[in-house]
Amino acid sequence: MNRSSASWVPWLLLSPALVLLVAFTHYPAVATLWHSFFSTGRAGMPSVFVGTENYRLLIDDPDFWQALRNNLLFALVTVPVAIALAIAMALWVHRQVPGRTLLRLAYFTPAILPMIAVANIWLFFYTPQYGLIAQISQALGWGDHNWLGQPDTALPALMVVTIWKEAGFFMIFYLAALQQISPTLAEAAALEGASRWQFFRRVQWPLLMPTTVFVVINAVINAFRLVDHIIVMTRGGPDNATQLLLYYIYQVAFSFWDTSYAAALTVVLLTLLAVVAFVKFRLLDSRTHYQ
Repeated sequence: MNRSSASWVPWLLLSPALVLLVAFTHYPAVATLWHSFFSTGRAGMPSVFVGTENYRLLIDDPDFWQALRNNLLFALVTVPVAIALAIAMALWVHRQVPGRTLLRLAYFTPAILPMIAVANIWLFFYTPQYGLIAQISQALGWGDHNWLGQPDTALPALMVVTIWKEAGFFMIFYLAALQQISPTLAEAAALEGASRWQFFRRVQWPLLMPTTVFVVINAVINAFRLVDHIIVMTRGGPDNATQLLLYYIYQVAFSFWDTSYAAALTVVLLTLLAVVAFVKFRLLDSRTHYQ
């Protein structure tokens, strides 16, 4: 085999993955951007080019801004809390504690449950009068509360479900990273008289930064693509209190059948995620120590 023909071998090996990447990632993104500049075709009224009309409608859409505010608040709460819990659980099960294997299994179990199953489990927990939380509250004399039926508690209730499901998943990445840290570092820190907090802050946390960058990006993406829990538990209510961006896009596209406006919303969502990912990498990569 000569050099020119050998240069094609890597591309031939990559071609199946490249075809799938283009077909299911890049082409849909470009097609969505293209359709966002057209009107939605209906019976007897074909789709026509409208330019940025869909984006002008988006600026004046109060439901979009409500969904955006809800989603930003949802991400600002769930991402740091889930990551903090994941680190705490990873540090705990990384130590030689009794029942460590069972603890790891218990922490990771929510991550392997289907999203719909998790939503139904927590829907039972939150059910007024008959749910688990209501039964405990009544037994303690605290009364009953409709957690998913009140605008001030519906979104926090969804946050609890998301944190419960994702913390165990992120724990696996932190546990794997902790196992890659040399035990000699802990021995050296102990000889120097460093406390556990000092060892974590000065040694473990900097070495965990590559994992943190990966987890933060995935956690933010998960926060903006949540839709399963909302469909099962609240359907965006009450009074749009749990309306998140992806569920609003789903409503516009499949309930209102305005696919062009949904395409414009999708472009905004993808742009927002790209900006967040870029900022995260720029801010965190400078503080990241790669081994």
